[in-house]
This record gives sequence, structure tokens and C-alpha cells, in this order.
Amino acid sequence: MNVGRAANMVDAITIHDATEADLPAVAAIYAHHVLHGTATFEESVPDLAEMTRRWHEVRERGFPWLVAEAQGRVVGYAYANWFRARSAYRFTCEDSIYLAPAWCAQGLGTRLLRELLARCEAAGARQMLGVIGDSANQASVRLHTRLGFAPVGTMRDVGLKFGRWLDVVIMQRNLGEGAGTPPAASAP
Repeated sequence: MNVGRAANMVDAITIHDATEADLPAVAAIYAHHVLHGTATFEESVPDLAEMTRRWHEVRERGFPWLVAEAQGRVVGYAYANWFRARSAYRFTCEDSIYLAPAWCAQGLGTRLLRELLARCEAAGARQMLGVIGDSANQASVRLHTRLGFAPVGTMRDVGLKFGRWLDVVIMQRNLGEGAGTPPAASAP
């Protein structure tokens, strides 16, 4: 696909809050990554009921779950959730972004992550972490770097998928004032 056509395709994308009607497409996108990729260390495809439970959990916690749509079809999604459940982590979130295979490397991940960052910052989060499965996932590392994340560490050989050991790269970005001032009383 030529670069001009890809840019036009990404420009035609709409990004909006996910609805329950979007979840079958979200589940299908994620299933592809579970079965064929190492961005997630999940090895069994979660069913629609489980994906719906996860979507409800994210929304109940006050975090965004976004979908990217092209010509009425969901082609990618992104959400944020707690990094850890303990209350001391309440101002730190972790992002997740998954794209339909035909939409990779066209700028869609950038658009989704940019919107996710803005929404999380507006909600009061102060730090976002990218916990990137597989250090060989350089597309995700480049995406996070492009949007201001810095590497903070690599956990070596912590996952085993497809018969090989995989690293996890952790990247971090301040949201708003980061740790520069005390946060408001509430956050997602």
C-alpha cells in the first residue's frame, strides 16, 4: 500500500468510546494477537463474555476504552486500566492497543494512543506505562517513544509463548504535571 493511500485511510478513521456492540470486533482483533503474536502473553483466546467483563471493568474504574472505526467497521482499539490494583497506584495507568492486521504500520496506533493519553490526563492520571510484550516488538516501542514515553526497564525472559522466552519492555510517560505537584483528590 502506498504511503499517501495509507495516510488517507487513517484520516478517514473515527475514534470513539467503545460500546457493547463493538465488542465482537474487538474480541476478533484480540483473538488474532493471542493466536499469532507476542504483544500479549495470553495464550488462550478469551470469549466474548470475558472481553465484555473486561470492558465493563475498565469503564467502572473510570478509564477510557476507545475503538477506531473505518467505514463502519472496528479496525483497532485502545484502553487504559490500573497498572496495579493497590490504592497507591491510583494515579498510574497502563495502556493497551491492538489493531486489525491490515491496519498496522499506518499511523492508527499513534492516533489511538494520542487520544488515550489525552483522556487519561483529563481524568487525573499522572503516569502512563507501556508494558510491551516481547522486546522484539519494535513497532510498539517506536510508537511509545514517538509519543513521549521513555524506557525504564526490561524484564528478561519472563514469558514463554510459542516455545520461546520473551522479554517485557516497560516505558513510562508523565501525564499533565506528572509528579510535579500533588494530584487532585480523585483519579480514575
